[in-house]
Amino acid sequence: MADMAKMDFRDRLIEEWQRDLPLTSRPFAVVAQALGVHESDVLAALQEFKSEGLINRVGGVVRPNTIGASTLAALSAPDLDVGAVAAMLTCEPGINHVYLRENDWNLWFVVTGPDRAYVQQVLQRVMARTRLTVLDLALETPYHIDLGFSLQPSRPGQPQHYAPPTRACESYTPAPHDRDLVQVLTSGLPLVAEPFKYIGAALGIPEAQIIERLTALVAQGVIPRIGVIVRHRALGWRSNAMAVWDVPPEDIDRAGALLAKAPGVNLCYRRTRYASAWPFNLYCMVHARTRDEALSCIVEAQSQAGIGRYPRQILFSLRCYKQTGAMVSHPREAA
Repeated sequence: MADMAKMDFRDRLIEEWQRDLPLTSRPFAVVAQALGVHESDVLAALQEFKSEGLINRVGGVVRPNTIGASTLAALSAPDLDVGAVAAMLTCEPGINHVYLRENDWNLWFVVTGPDRAYVQQVLQRVMARTRLTVLDLALETPYHIDLGFSLQPSRPGQPQHYAPPTRACESYTPAPHDRDLVQVLTSGLPLVAEPFKYIGAALGIPEAQIIERLTALVAQGVIPRIGVIVRHRALGWRSNAMAVWDVPPEDIDRAGALLAKAPGVNLCYRRTRYASAWPFNLYCMVHARTRDEALSCIVEAQSQAGIGRYPRQILFSLRCYKQTGAMVSHPREAA
């Protein structure tokens, strides 16, 4: 990839606008001005990116368990049944990610919903329909959550690493339309010149109020970023690995903080462990262009965090069955 000065505006649109979409009446006009093109060019490019499968949406991501609830789950599907079980998982409205990974626990999925009770109901339905044990790997501590992907890695084989967000959510107080607004962001903004006016008309809320509330949610850390949400595989980051360690509780916060800062680590968090079935509690996600690059990144990250002495497993993704935004409203209420 050429340097930034030589990049086409379409590449720059992906490179530079995965976060900090302007919260103003005509956000795409502001983006266009920064790129030196017309607003219509930006909107046309974004529509084309969606059609080509390069981006998932233009929208936002919600910090886990602030508005709504979520959990990571896994089950062990017999080889002959993997396709059927995966198809069942993808049909559940609250399940927004489904991956086949290299492990006896081979199907991994994320359950989202308006509250923990909804998430629990989805897990119970999955267990009843599959007659399989499901691991509920609830998030306990987030150390770093940011899936931004650069077209210009800081060094070969590594996507851009953004600093962990410093904003906390302790001051967050829900407002009446927060769920509707966040659901729009996780589903995708309308690609029109005045998207917030369009959303306001649908929700019966003035545009200025929409912008004011979204600005507050971003400032409070409830919405870590608003921008272009890419499909990393389409951009060349096809080697996706989840690495997990069994770290003693007294050392996990130290290790997690260091692991979160390692180059190439996109996600890092502590999750519930199962003493016998799945004793791992420290997780990180690495996306690379090749398997060797991913493995090298994990080894370096492990060294940086000083966790080489702890039991570890690496689970590469074999297939993505589903990847959508989170559900934060009940299906009948979703915007």
